Amino acid sequence: MSKDYYESLGVKRNATEAELKKAYRKLAMQYHPDRNPGDKAAEEKFREINEAYQVLSDGTKRAQYDQYGRVFDENGGFSSSGGGGNFGGETIFEEFFGDVFGDFFGTTGNTKRKRRPQKGQSIQYDMDITFMEAAFGVEKEIEIPKTENCKRCDGSGAEPGAMETCPTCNGSGTVQRRQGLFAISTPCSNCGGTGQVIKEVCTECKGAGTHRVKSKINLKIPAGIESGMTLRVTGKGNAGMNGGPSGDLYVEINVIEHDFFRRDGRDIFVELPISFVDAVLGKELEISTLEGKEKLEIKAGTQPGDRIVLKGKGLPDVQGYGIGNMNIDIKVLLPTKLTKEQKELLQKFDGATTDDNYSTHKTIWDKMKNFFS
Repeated sequence: MSKDYYESLGVKRNATEAELKKAYRKLAMQYHPDRNPGDKAAEEKFREINEAYQVLSDGTKRAQYDQYGRVFDENGGFSSSGGGGNFGGETIFEEFFGDVFGDFFGTTGNTKRKRRPQKGQSIQYDMDITFMEAAFGVEKEIEIPKTENCKRCDGSGAEPGAMETCPTCNGSGTVQRRQGLFAISTPCSNCGGTGQVIKEVCTECKGAGTHRVKSKINLKIPAGIESGMTLRVTGKGNAGMNGGPSGDLYVEINVIEHDFFRRDGRDIFVELPISFVDAVLGKELEISTLEGKEKLEIKAGTQPGDRIVLKGKGLPDVQGYGIGNMNIDIKVLLPTKLTKEQKELLQKFDGATTDDNYSTHKTIWDKMKNFFS
């Protein structure tokens, strides 16, 4: 969606976590499909606010959305938003409101609560790359610690076939208690509302359902990437629960500064020191660009601070929108130690020059002479 997430939730850009929750709760209740049966506009609005809340309630996604309006996916392109394409609005709503969900919409409180699939937690990883790796792109293999579902129990924590009906709630997932004239249903504390309990703990994971592993991942870093940008690798985070998908891996990029090149977006800048003789007489030099050596003509009469622009010799745009320029700023070096003979030659040179020799700056030269005369 292209809508502003803050506008979707009706909050300011500096909204706190509590303000985001409050706004989401109000709008989710208003536009939930069960309250608006057959209303396509309400259904779309419900999806929109869920998408907005999932991005803004996640610190990493929110930071990327605030800076770029989106984050990178694992192929080096932008995802449609900070959280990918499937936001699972109903699941977010149920997780947010918990067991109050049934009470709000009049559903029965004594029905068995399903073991809902839950997406695993995302992982953040910081990576340093060189300036040249950022310029041309690179493939890296990284190793990250993460959780994976136990293969023996498939994440249930129980030996195969060793789940049984909860004896406390008889499989309903809820227990009822009376308070005056009212009967209140609450999740069963013995089974956590699932209606099932582990009869025999998995011998492989000892009931945890997951293992801690070190996972190797091949990461493709696109050419032109900048410091602070984040690559999202779908499904490479921690394992999900109850058959849910794994979380995502967010790799934040830091580009190490180059010794000579300075970057500004797609353009690069470099200072080129030349002697005052080369500046006056001109010279052909060989310089280094990102792509290798290249000949550069210093024109006669080049002034300190002049800039030579090599078009198309900068960095590629990370989204493929062209290539920047290489900007060479001329720095004229003046001698600090002269021999007697060199001084005499310079004095002769000075005596032989006229105002016409400084025609490039003749106007300002004349103004300065008049000011000090």
